[in-house]
Amino acid sequence: MSEIAPTVPERPSLDGMDAHWAARWESDGVYRFRPPASRAEVFSIDTPPPTVSGSLHVGHVFSYTHTDIVARFQRMRGKHVFYPMGWDDNGLPTERRVQNYFGVRCEPSLPYDPELPVPEPAGPKARPVDVSRRNFVELCERLTGEDELVFEQVWRRLGLSVDWSMTYTTIGRPAQRISQLAFLRLLGAGEAYQAEAPTLWDVGFRTAVAQAELEDREFAGAWHRIAFHRADGHPVYIETTRPELLPACVALVAHPDDERYQPLFGTTVTTPVFGVEVPVLAHPGAERDRGAGIAMCCTFGDLTDVQWWRELKLPTRTVIGRDGRFLPEPPAGLDDPAGRAAYAELVGATVHTARERVVAKLRESGDLDGEPRRTVRPVKFYEKGDKPLEIVSSRQWFIRSVAHQDALLERGAQLDWHPAYMRARYEDWVRGLNGDWLVSRQRFFGVPFPLWYPLDAAGEPDYTAPITPAEDVLPVDPSSDTPPGYREDQRGRPGGFVGDPDVMDTWATSSLTPQLVCGWESDPERFALTFPMDLRPQAHDIIRTWLFATVLRAELIAGTLPWRHAALSGWILDPDRKKMSKSKGNVVTPMDLLEQYSPDAVRYWAASGRPGTDTAFDQGQMKIGRRLATKLLNASKFVLGFPEPSAGAAVTETLDLAVLAALDEVVAHVTAALEAFEYTAALERTERFFWLFCDDYLELVKDRAYGSTEGSAPCAPGEGAERAAGGPATESARVTLRTALSVPQRLLAPYLPFAAEEAWSWWHDDSVHTGDWPVPARPSGGGTDAEVIALASGVIRAIRKAKSDAKRSMRSPVRVARVSAPVGSLAAARAISADLRAAGNVATLLVEPAADQQLRVDVTLAED
Repeated sequence: MSEIAPTVPERPSLDGMDAHWAARWESDGVYRFRPPASRAEVFSIDTPPPTVSGSLHVGHVFSYTHTDIVARFQRMRGKHVFYPMGWDDNGLPTERRVQNYFGVRCEPSLPYDPELPVPEPAGPKARPVDVSRRNFVELCERLTGEDELVFEQVWRRLGLSVDWSMTYTTIGRPAQRISQLAFLRLLGAGEAYQAEAPTLWDVGFRTAVAQAELEDREFAGAWHRIAFHRADGHPVYIETTRPELLPACVALVAHPDDERYQPLFGTTVTTPVFGVEVPVLAHPGAERDRGAGIAMCCTFGDLTDVQWWRELKLPTRTVIGRDGRFLPEPPAGLDDPAGRAAYAELVGATVHTARERVVAKLRESGDLDGEPRRTVRPVKFYEKGDKPLEIVSSRQWFIRSVAHQDALLERGAQLDWHPAYMRARYEDWVRGLNGDWLVSRQRFFGVPFPLWYPLDAAGEPDYTAPITPAEDVLPVDPSSDTPPGYREDQRGRPGGFVGDPDVMDTWATSSLTPQLVCGWESDPERFALTFPMDLRPQAHDIIRTWLFATVLRAELIAGTLPWRHAALSGWILDPDRKKMSKSKGNVVTPMDLLEQYSPDAVRYWAASGRPGTDTAFDQGQMKIGRRLATKLLNASKFVLGFPEPSAGAAVTETLDLAVLAALDEVVAHVTAALEAFEYTAALERTERFFWLFCDDYLELVKDRAYGSTEGSAPCAPGEGAERAAGGPATESARVTLRTALSVPQRLLAPYLPFAAEEAWSWWHDDSVHTGDWPVPARPSGGGTDAEVIALASGVIRAIRKAKSDAKRSMRSPVRVARVSAPVGSLAAARAISADLRAAGNVATLLVEPAADQQLRVDVTLAED
């Protein structure tokens, strides 16, 4: 960090600065990771790979700025910052975007067309065109590649100090290899398994979804009071919001202590319309005060149905298919001719249509008691879907998690959470696990499971004996690659093989970002230097998905935490205090904001959001940030306009010593705050000092720093040579100004990287972002330093106010300023009186003890 003779532009401006410095940083490799000798010298960050399914919004800018502040601080602290950026480019959101953008639909049965032209963007009402899976994947890769370039432009414009040479994707070959390798290791250890089981299913995306991807949404429906029939002809009334599931009913269930239904336990009743005999059973999970207190159990309406079906060992009667429509064949047990005829009218119907038809038949039969009563209730949705979830029986892959609850809770206790209270969210999720992690998806653009299954003589797959590839050939695609020991012409034939058709859930790949970026099983040296990582930054709403899954994978792979710290960002809220998200349509894209206010200004607003706290979108804060960045340039220009201090110059003046001591306290506080990831508190403390420096200290010492008494009050008796032009007092001011500029420039560099770099470059030949973080340099004078600064600020502001109230210029002369100060402050007041007189253009400054021990300043202006 070497100083050079200042070269300051005539008119410093924020406009265009970001493009200049972004290009300079890239060409100079300022943010490249250069491996050091030891792990202790590295700070590694598991950066969230944003989902590439459209455009970035201001919420991304908010949270990624927080991470970048930490990265820049650690780099200036001397760490080798390992800070790669990735793109999460596989999964359902990407597929939906490709479908809508190109107007296509994946049809796996179609052959690959190598000559398929790239479709033009489709209109909103265009009929989708079917394409093969491979063609569909190529379109996904094409569109995500274009989106990634746009994302990178935004991140560079924002000033993220990532190492762009280490960019990765969650669908690239390295990610596929890591994902498949980790899966095969889990399969060999018995931690991954396949099972046929009831599965939450999104009928829009036509795929299974995991527990962590659910959300409750208020959904309009109606309660229907329906009569089942006892053997003696008496009705048993149940209430349901899903009458269309009557043909799937396998039992009626009530609480074992409910006296109303105890006589019915062990008996049977007959379903209305469909005529199926079902048992009446007891289960403690039944709610006596909900509806009629007795409920029908169907396969499957909700997760309670699954629980009762499993624990009461009930049969399965599936009626809804994976497309969300009623299956063509009636379920087992529906043997009554009239019931089968009624079911035939439901075949192919959507859930909504089937409900209307069943209710109509209940009215005809007289089994609907009264009219449906409207209600709004919470219903399970896939977080990215737009239709209520169904539950279908399907074969899926799972990773064991419930068996590891205790270990996962212990890992959560070992992790440093910022803020600390977020740990409770993780623990609540782990304790509430009710099933293993479902990781398979029935989609197309994702990492395929590296498995094939042998076919028997009848052409049926043997799922108990999957064929696995050797690790050294990964990644593989079982839909086009051939398993060991087979030929391609045996695919799909009896005695041959078939590839696993599913892909891994996107969380199953992105949960391996630490292993992917650190070089697990590919770069042992990098892995030893960077893993376990230091920081996982992310939003608080994906603790249950990304954070949990990453902790689980690290536990199963290496028996360790994947990182030491987790820093959680909050949401951005719109003016109605609702979360901004693309799905809600209330997002603001960042590029216009970066153009209007500057990247530094937008970063300033982002830094105002404390860790874990939801923050309002506030352009007023961006205006303040722009003002701060502009002030940094202008104050730097002003300070560098003073002559350089002489070699060996020392700080000797009371005010200068007090300011530097106060600055040391600021450095200590800001450093401690940033070490604790309290970036907002650090900015607030830095900003307070900077404005005091600009508004008060600069005004107080500028005449002394110029080394001239021209235009200022004459020297008081006894000031003599020390305050003469070029004397020790002048040198003291110049040294202090340079120091008090250098330190705030560096403290603000993580927040305002462009303005700080620009101002720093005027008098240094290196980057501020690779410069040394400031450290306290002087012993503190304790309360004395603070009193001196408070006294100086109080007096000069009182003099300004008097001139302002009189509508006089700030350079108007003051005939007398009478300062009444507490007894303990009299010596300080007299020591800084020369600076006060010069700054206020005061002819006579009188200092006297205050009877009430309160500072008071009486100002008498000179005549015009």
